[in-house]
Amino acid sequence: MSLVLDPAAQDLLFREARTANTFSSEPVTDEQIAAIYDLVKYGPTAFNQSPLRITLVRSDEARERLVKHMAEGNQPKTATAPLVAILSTDHEFHEELPQLFPHAPGIADMFFSERPVREQAGTLNATLQAAYFIIGVRAAGLSAGPMTGFDFAGVQKEFLDDDHTPLMVINIGKPGEDAWFPRSPRLEQEQVITTI
Repeated sequence: MSLVLDPAAQDLLFREARTANTFSSEPVTDEQIAAIYDLVKYGPTAFNQSPLRITLVRSDEARERLVKHMAEGNQPKTATAPLVAILSTDHEFHEELPQLFPHAPGIADMFFSERPVREQAGTLNATLQAAYFIIGVRAAGLSAGPMTGFDFAGVQKEFLDDDHTPLMVINIGKPGEDAWFPRSPRLEQEQVITTI
């Protein structure tokens, strides 16, 4: 095999990684989240935009506010996951570009002065960062359960502001009993990759 990554790490991050539907009561610590972020912050984005923002839902009161916006099938697992993260796009990411892309002064004004452009670029790059975040959660030995089955407008109003749009909600924790649905099929290489 031509992958450099250790087979055990390949399994942890991809082959054996699953979306948990139940969770143990083992907490997810602030130290684990810090380690996850310290790893995934290095994932590339265009112009180093880094538009992803993460809102951690820990308190019972905040969780109750979130659960009411989740689709019915997602409510039980969101109610019982040790930690829940709301991932959103910051559409004012360009304000951080002088720090994040210092070798190109004026890049924010040159490319991102218009809100629709920021929304398109921010959503694409924050979604890319969300994928890195899922891999980081798996690297910490936890299960990440990403969901888009929720009231987006309701979650935005409840937890965010007009400059932040929710992308997904992710349940995080150690899997509990009967955590897995059967694995769904995947496409074969010849169905996906074309060489021209």
